[in-house]
Amino acid sequence: MEAPLYSHHPTYPSRPDSPDPVYWVTPRHLAGDDGALAERIGDILAGLGWSMWPTARHTLLYVSPDELCGAEWILAAYPFELGGLPVAWQLSARTHAASVMTGWNAYFTTGVPYEALADLLVAMDARESPDAGSRGPETVLNALGARGWIRDVDRPTTTAMDPGFASSVSLEMVPPLIQDADPRPDLLGWQAWAEPVLGAPYLWCATFSASVPHDLVAAFAASLASPVPVPRRTLPRNTEHRLTVVRRS
Repeated sequence: MEAPLYSHHPTYPSRPDSPDPVYWVTPRHLAGDDGALAERIGDILAGLGWSMWPTARHTLLYVSPDELCGAEWILAAYPFELGGLPVAWQLSARTHAASVMTGWNAYFTTGVPYEALADLLVAMDARESPDAGSRGPETVLNALGARGWIRDVDRPTTTAMDPGFASSVSLEMVPPLIQDADPRPDLLGWQAWAEPVLGAPYLWCATFSASVPHDLVAAFAASLASPVPVPRRTLPRNTEHRLTVVRRS
């Protein structure tokens, strides 16, 4: 069986005092966040040595040891929505610690599988410079293709989707309110989402501003498409018939 990208992910076994069993399910992109997106990502960041403090906006701000990367739990501030869902986490990076403006930002709504976000953060933390990257868009599409995702027939150079056509990762026009150091209009950035039932509400959405290095997006995409089962106590509505319970503990 394939090992997770981040081998130190907690497994979150059933607590002795918890009445809820743990279901190990696949595919990951439809597993949801188990209602624990803040706690799980907070644990990962603490394990990486990032500092944290609450802000006046009732958010939680985490900063990397080199002060170049940030992750903020902004759900309480409710700044805006993606696909009708509130943005929960905002990741950012800057070239210099003293810089006021961030080089790029990425946004994730509630419902996003926390394993994929955790692997992205680990990849960010491991880089010497969070804004450097020479690889092109093919890096993202190849990462998904290696996990069995298929390219869109009409847009094979920009879009891939899971074999069940419930989730997509695509290079699209950046939506409004997405901040980036590049001020030019009509920029392209990676967008990802899950729509378990066509026409029904999205399960989660993610948006990367235009300057996010492609290899970082690839880290998120590869984890998102991973076949490794993930533990969940609660399963998202509208995905039960599309999830496979590998085992129960």
